[in-house]
Amino acid sequence: MAEYSLSAEPTHSRWNRELKPRLWIESGDVVHMECLDASGEQVRPGATVEEFLAIDRERIHALTGPIGVVGATPGDVLEVGVLEVRHKGWGWTSVISGLGFLDERFTEPYLFHWQLEEKITQTLAPAVVPLRPFCGVMGVAPAEPGEFRTRPPGNFGGNMDVRDLVAGSTLYLPVLNDGALFSAGDAHAAQGDGEVCINGIECPADVSLRLKVHKRRSLAGPLVEVAATAESSGAKGAWIVVESGTDTMAAARAATSRMIDLLVAEWGFSPVHAYVLCSVAMDLRLAQVVNRPMITVAASISKSVLPQRTLF
Repeated sequence: MAEYSLSAEPTHSRWNRELKPRLWIESGDVVHMECLDASGEQVRPGATVEEFLAIDRERIHALTGPIGVVGATPGDVLEVGVLEVRHKGWGWTSVISGLGFLDERFTEPYLFHWQLEEKITQTLAPAVVPLRPFCGVMGVAPAEPGEFRTRPPGNFGGNMDVRDLVAGSTLYLPVLNDGALFSAGDAHAAQGDGEVCINGIECPADVSLRLKVHKRRSLAGPLVEVAATAESSGAKGAWIVVESGTDTMAAARAATSRMIDLLVAEWGFSPVHAYVLCSVAMDLRLAQVVNRPMITVAASISKSVLPQRTLF
């Protein structure tokens, strides 16, 4: 399999299936991507709040791509194997007036700068924050024609902010256009579930991914496989169904229903037994609550609960 390098520039901050791929690869190839921070390199170490407020927000997310995968067609599944996400030693987190989960309590803009060691940051003493870098945005071009902001996630993936997508994890996405047209960015050195103040530790990163096409496989939306070796909170690995929507309860129900369908199709449970298993062994988490009006729910079952399976 071949390996390619792709610089960040020119980035894009809109989803659009008409964007021409910057790179074409074969299924199974590896791409080493340079990803700017979410501001598109407008926020620099030491930047002031005033400078932060003056950035061009039309450039937010600054994605690297699109990457076209030869032979990918609608109805296929794109496997995105995360091989490495390496931060570059610094990052930032902000509070923005009118945004965030507690926007009525925290109304003043604020910018915090992080110095990052290899595995931890001690910048916000006395806390010692473990670093688990991942891309907050990974997705394929949506099926619908037109240009769309990158902030709302969807069945195509996108701005899901699922913190389990660290090195060693695999993301599965439905292919919605010829070539898949995959892009990534918005790297976070660390993030809690919910990403409540609007940001994780936003940072530039070098990202290595393996993209592979599975022909004629049905997938309703993003699915994450967390390996036991991944630097994530699930030491045994996990299967995670991801759903986004404007109604939190509806997204949570959709994620639970898709997990039940997965258990029935791949492990042979009856629907009611799968429902019972979800009640006793599934974690239902809010991956992000700040990309209003869209929220993202992650329904997760540890691999230790189920017989080993290769789904794709």
